[in-house]
Amino acid sequence: MAGPLTRRINNECGVANPFDRIFESFFREPVFTRELAPVFEEGILAVDVSEDAESVIVRASLPGVKKDDVNVEVHDGVVTISAHKTEEHEETQEKFYRKERREGSVSRRIALPVAVLEDKASAELKDGELTLRLPKTKQGGPRKVSVG
Repeated sequence: MAGPLTRRINNECGVANPFDRIFESFFREPVFTRELAPVFEEGILAVDVSEDAESVIVRASLPGVKKDDVNVEVHDGVVTISAHKTEEHEETQEKFYRKERREGSVSRRIALPVAVLEDKASAELKDGELTLRLPKTKQGGPRKVSVG
């Protein structure tokens, strides 16, 4: 932690504390830009992968995404989920007018832990959560290889 002498020398030399710059920019920004931070940001989609006796279940949170904007593919034991969201926000107050647009996409490729029947997969998007059910197959399990 810097003492009074270090702070005085830094201020006299024009060297600002990095935390001072962060706080200054935080309080200098208009409040509404922080309030309207995008919920759906560009990046990697977080998923939960689990299984029960019959299926592998993949769940992903996609708040505000329409089912037409979600793409799911299953091929060679890999699930690919991608989604795109466009959002517009319009606000009018007395002599003030503002319209903001946001656009973002997320995607994820997941290697499945067991063999599944790819053509029997089902997907449902409900209340912002995508749930994939992939029925397991008896074939394609681990094989023992003898070492000679």
